[in-house]
Amino acid sequence: MVIDDDPKVSWVISEGLKGSCEILSARNGTEGLKLLSQTRPDLVLLDIKMPGMDGIEVLSQIKKKDQFLDVIMLSGHGEIKNVVESMQKGAANFINKPFDVKELEIHIQQVLEKNRLKKELTQLKSELKVKDQYDVFIGDTPQMIQVKNLIEQVADSELTVLIRGESGTGKEIVARMLHSLSSRKNEPFVKVNCAAIPRDLLEAELFGYEKGAFTGAHKTKPGRFETANKGTMFLDEIGDLPLELQSKLLQVLEQHEFVRVGGIKNINVDVRIVCATNRNLEEALKSKTLRDDLFYRLNEICINLPPLRERREDIPLLIEHFFKKYNALYNKNFHQLSARSLKAMEEYNWPGNVREVENLIKQIVVRENESIIFETIKKLTAPEMSLSEETPLSTQQTLSLKKRISDTVAYEEKRLISEVLNKTNWNRRKAAQILEISYRSLLYKIKEYKLDQ
Repeated sequence: MVIDDDPKVSWVISEGLKGSCEILSARNGTEGLKLLSQTRPDLVLLDIKMPGMDGIEVLSQIKKKDQFLDVIMLSGHGEIKNVVESMQKGAANFINKPFDVKELEIHIQQVLEKNRLKKELTQLKSELKVKDQYDVFIGDTPQMIQVKNLIEQVADSELTVLIRGESGTGKEIVARMLHSLSSRKNEPFVKVNCAAIPRDLLEAELFGYEKGAFTGAHKTKPGRFETANKGTMFLDEIGDLPLELQSKLLQVLEQHEFVRVGGIKNINVDVRIVCATNRNLEEALKSKTLRDDLFYRLNEICINLPPLRERREDIPLLIEHFFKKYNALYNKNFHQLSARSLKAMEEYNWPGNVREVENLIKQIVVRENESIIFETIKKLTAPEMSLSEETPLSTQQTLSLKKRISDTVAYEEKRLISEVLNKTNWNRRKAAQILEISYRSLLYKIKEYKLDQ
């Protein structure tokens, strides 16, 4: 699009670029902005000096409407101050008048190529972000594979998703994956913890309020739903949403509108809602603390996250992942647990699930001491601990017996893995199937036991 009050400029550009691109022309800023509201060109050529609205003001209006639309300024000699100001306001380049059409074409191609590379980089970053989230969502047990498949199937739909699972199982990670894999990925992801905000403030936080709605409401404030418009709203701990707000949430789900606190005007929003809870919602239905109609509306798709104790094979993978993460973060080099420590972790029930594993590995890396495992899970005593003279004999025998058992299990495990690997000619995937463990768990154990081909 060419916005210039001189018809000769538009004619020269149209003739010079004939066949290589389509030219739209506007004679002034007002006409140009009106045309921009009807179509989106790949590039705008904008004159700085025009009667009425000058090019600087038009540029500001364009950038407010679409900050990613590239604009090349056309400037006469002696307009250096204006050129600098236009570059500060986001112009991609400037060309002095009079100009050579061939030179103009080169400038246009450079800006368009730069824009193409920028888009490719944005897309690559988006893909890497999704991959990072997949990498964080550790697990290759059948339960976790089923969860990942379900996420991929429903991510790019408009269905409301309810994520259920114990605390620490990764419900927020799933919510972010659903957003990143959807067509809304470049729009806002807004999280609200319904249990963390006081009941009397939650309505204003979610839906906003008008000036004077209550004491202290000195100005109108948009709520989280307005902030999340075009994107995803993640309502964590949805089971704690007060009954008086449930009908208002239902209105957003069904009619995509609500009224601010103290307001009378309907606010329309386009928001995909994802919820999570660790509460028993069926009990909430029976006790009438959760509306039936809201529950069925939230439960269009349900993703159940298994607790870690039901997928123990993933524990070595989680340990390996968190070691990599926190060694890099704290510049440490504590990478491997003893067989005894690993066994203790695999046998522990992990009431805090993945979050508890992460916190424990973080401590081990920072303190460079794996005895923390035994202090924390209270199953075994730290290997470094020496028995005092006051320690009862029965306790010594118990500890000694446990250590002997642990060492024996580690020895037999190493021997069996080595035997199967040799039988399969070191086909690791086949060996993992025979041993009935995951492929990644086998790789971890090969590394742990220092098995060489």
